Amino acid sequence: QVQLVESGGGLVQPGGSLRLSCAASGRIFSMYDMGFYRQAPGKQRELVATITSGGDTKYADSVKGRFTIFRDNANNMVYLQMNSLKPEDTAVYFCNARGVLVNRTEFGSWGQGTQVTVSS
Repeated sequence: QVQLVESGGGLVQPGGSLRLSCAASGRIFSMYDMGFYRQAPGKQRELVATITSGGDTKYADSVKGRFTIFRDNANNMVYLQMNSLKPEDTAVYFCNARGVLVNRTEFGSWGQGTQVTVSS
């Protein structure tokens, strides 16, 4: 119904930067929250950052001041700018989105994930 495709992951040295993108496609009428979660090996998936349709943001304490989430409502896209990356940021990052389809049913979707590795 709604597909989310992430891009922008990769290998970066500590202190470096990456920008993740997530594009939503499908029969979308309106979008509520969009965000990014991450899952490191052996750990549970955790919230990284979310943003409402009105632009209100929420961040995990571990990324505050280093990561910035923003979105393009017209194109149903969300971005995560990650600066000052640390080895502990290494994880698979997943995009998440909630909204309403054109048939007026609600949806919640996950992307396939993109690997972010922070290592020297």
